[in-house]
Amino acid sequence: MVEQERASGDTPAKPTRRRASRAAGPAAAPVGEAAGKVVVSTPVSATTASAPVALPPRRPHRALVALVSGVAALIAAAVLVTVVAVLLVQHRDAEAVQARDQRFVDTAEQTVMNMFSYDQNTIDESVNRFVEGTSGPLRDMLSQDNNVDNLKAIFRDTNATSEAVISGAALEKVDDIGGNAAVLVSVRVTVTDIDGVNKPSQPYRMRVIVHEDDNGHMTGYDLKYPEGGN
Repeated sequence: MVEQERASGDTPAKPTRRRASRAAGPAAAPVGEAAGKVVVSTPVSATTASAPVALPPRRPHRALVALVSGVAALIAAAVLVTVVAVLLVQHRDAEAVQARDQRFVDTAEQTVMNMFSYDQNTIDESVNRFVEGTSGPLRDMLSQDNNVDNLKAIFRDTNATSEAVISGAALEKVDDIGGNAAVLVSVRVTVTDIDGVNKPSQPYRMRVIVHEDDNGHMTGYDLKYPEGGN
């Protein structure tokens, strides 16, 4: 032990080395050396192309739309009123034409009835009624050579009565310029003698020309037998 202590005392002790220590991180620059520039980079986020922004919807011009709608409604109403008025006028005109045509036919029938119908007790009235319902060539013919009185005398000489029945009548044509119309009339005449015996009925067909004057009054204007006979 003593020898070991000597041995250890003879050997000089080595100095203990201090371990250098530094903080973690990069080594600091030497003193007196300027610090270098530090570049700090920031991450750049990738940008994506944005979609185009749509324009806001156009607002309707409410006042203009209302005005146009109102005008359209007025035009439609005016057109409707016009159409209805035209239809009413056409309907009225058609009724007037139809009524006028019927008056032509009625006048022709009455002329034939007055010509063939008489009674011994009322011959004068019957013949006068027939004459008063005539005009134009027919009236001129009756007024010549005392034909009215001669016709009355012929009826009296028969000592009979005559009755006419219209079988049919049809408007043939109308002359609006001259105011005349041609009407075909079929009549059946039955004569009864003084003893009350009826003779066979006789059919007649004739074309009656009816005239309308400026006042709308219609008369028998002329008498014609179709195809030259009865």
